[in-house]
Amino acid sequence: MEVKYYKTYSENLQREVEYKTYGQEGRGVLVFPSQDQRFYEWEDNGMIEVLSPMIEAGLFHLICCDSIDKETWSVVNDNPNANVDYQPLIDLHESWFRYITEELIPAVGNGEKLIVTGCSMGGYHAGNVFFRRPDLFDTILSLSGLFHADYFFPGFDESDATSLIFRNSPLHYLPTQNDPHLLNEQYRNKQIILCCGQGDYEEITCASTLRLGQLLAEKNIPAKVDIWGYDVNHSFDWWRKQALYFFSQIFNQQLRIAA
Repeated sequence: MEVKYYKTYSENLQREVEYKTYGQEGRGVLVFPSQDQRFYEWEDNGMIEVLSPMIEAGLFHLICCDSIDKETWSVVNDNPNANVDYQPLIDLHESWFRYITEELIPAVGNGEKLIVTGCSMGGYHAGNVFFRRPDLFDTILSLSGLFHADYFFPGFDESDATSLIFRNSPLHYLPTQNDPHLLNEQYRNKQIILCCGQGDYEEITCASTLRLGQLLAEKNIPAKVDIWGYDVNHSFDWWRKQALYFFSQIFNQQLRIAA
């Protein structure tokens, strides 16, 4: 497959940013790395290898972007005893969010709606960009995602719907969206797949995934919530299996529709 490395300057972040693409044909799939990781994480952990037959068949290509979690979402967890000011952290995250939605996607998306995916923190980022900017995507595959910002920003004002933390927490902002027509326009014609295991280090992500699934059901937004077994832990050993399983489902279904 064709693999390309890019290093560009982001106006929103005021710095150089990096990403890699794998393949060039078919649907575009935007990939977020897990917490604190880089754009090459999927390559290093065998995800590209396991998906390569479908990439080489021209079904889809991957756009693996970079994260800045170490400067934003991870700061409080990494400094549990510090008095951390949340505002500059979430402001920087929002600049990164704008880089993704206003710079990267227009550069790689060819004007088409993308599939978005990620594991762990990448599953959160996939969910957050999908639900905040449904105009950019038609499918989400979130593996072991966590969807409530209070895990990373404990004690934030959950009543302040104008705060950037609230606006980046799907389990907080989605309940405020009650217009049935708007929900139908934004979400109900899309494919939403949420998967998590029940094994080691999946307790919090599984609970968060189930909460999001229940919330979507209450909003009558169709979603596939697939909870795997107690042997399924928070690792690439299982994410490789899940990615292969669900991407095969996504594209087999599309091929049947096209036929």
